[in-house]
Amino acid sequence: MFPSLDNTQPPDVHSSLPNPEPKMALSPAFFGGNLTARPPPPFPSPTPRLSPPLLRRITAALPPPSEAVSAVTDTSSALAVLGGGSIAAAAAAAVVSLTDPERRRREQASEVGGGDKEVVREYFNNSGFQRWKKIYGDTDDVNKVQLDIRLGHAKTVENALKMLKDSDRPLSGLSICDAGCGTGSLSIPLAREGAIVFASDISAAMVSEAERKAREELPASAQMPTFEARDLESLDGRYDTVVCLDVLIHYPQSKADGMIAHLASLAEKRLILSFAPKTFYYDLLKRVGELFPGPSKATRAYLHAEADVERALQKVGWKVSKRGLITTQFYFSRLLEAVPA
Repeated sequence: MFPSLDNTQPPDVHSSLPNPEPKMALSPAFFGGNLTARPPPPFPSPTPRLSPPLLRRITAALPPPSEAVSAVTDTSSALAVLGGGSIAAAAAAAVVSLTDPERRRREQASEVGGGDKEVVREYFNNSGFQRWKKIYGDTDDVNKVQLDIRLGHAKTVENALKMLKDSDRPLSGLSICDAGCGTGSLSIPLAREGAIVFASDISAAMVSEAERKAREELPASAQMPTFEARDLESLDGRYDTVVCLDVLIHYPQSKADGMIAHLASLAEKRLILSFAPKTFYYDLLKRVGELFPGPSKATRAYLHAEADVERALQKVGWKVSKRGLITTQFYFSRLLEAVPA
C-alpha cells in the first residue's frame, strides 16, 4: 500500500516484481533495476577521436546484441543492456557518440508525413497495435521480454489504482479521465469500481480494442466508459481526477511541460502521471538500444528527469503528494500523484 500523505515530505514507494538482488554495477541481467552505492564512472569529455583500430577494439568489447536489445528497440518503456561494468559502459558511450539516430527518426517521420505525433498515431494504429495488444493482453504468444513488460505495466496500473483508492472518497461516482487509455487496462477496473470514466487514446485501433474488452468484461450494472480516439492536446472538460500512464515517453521535455500543464487544467483534485525516469544509466542504455533499430521501431522514446516533471507541476500550482517506482527486469516507471498546492 502507498503510505498516507506526509505534509513535509512526499512518501516514496518502491514497488517491484520478483527480481534479482540489486547489483553494484551493470551486469548482463541488469535492465531496469536499482542502482545503489557506487556512482557511475565519469565519462571523458569531450569524447576523444578514435582511430579505426582502436574503434574496432572498443566495438569488440561489447557483447553481441541480446534479446533484451532487440526487445528495447521494439518498445517505448524499456532500455537496452549490453553487458556489465564500467569498461562496457565507457565503450558503449564511445560508440554511441559516433551514431546518428536522429537521421533514422527523421526518415520515419518523413514516411508518415509529420512529426512525433503522426509517427505515434501511425505506429499504434498498425504494427504497434498488434504488438502492444499482445503485450497488454493475456495471450501466451509473447516472448520473455514482452511478458516481463506486461507484468511491469500491470504493476503500474495496480499501483495507480491503489493511489486512487487511498482516499476518504470512494471511486464510485467520481469522474476520471484516463488519458492515453491503450486497451483499457485502467479504464475497465475503474468502471468496475463505479467510476465515471472518460477514456481516450491517439490510436483508434487501441480505442476500439478497449471498448470491445470493456463490453466483454464489465457487468451489466457497470457504467460503460466513454471511449474516444483523441490526442492529449485535444482533451477538454473537467474531471475529479486525470490519469496519464506511460504516455509522456512520446513527448520531449519541451513539450511535456505544456502537456502536464494541460492535463492539470482538466483535473480538479488529483493528477496521476507515470513516465520513464531519466538517469545517467537509463539514458545511456536507451541510446545504446538505438544502435540496433528493429524493423518495426517507429516511435521516439523520451525519458524525463523527475525534477523536471515536478517543476512543470509547480509552475501551474500543483505539488507531488505521493511517489512510486515500478521496476522489473525490462520495465521501469516512476509514478507520481499531484494535488493542487
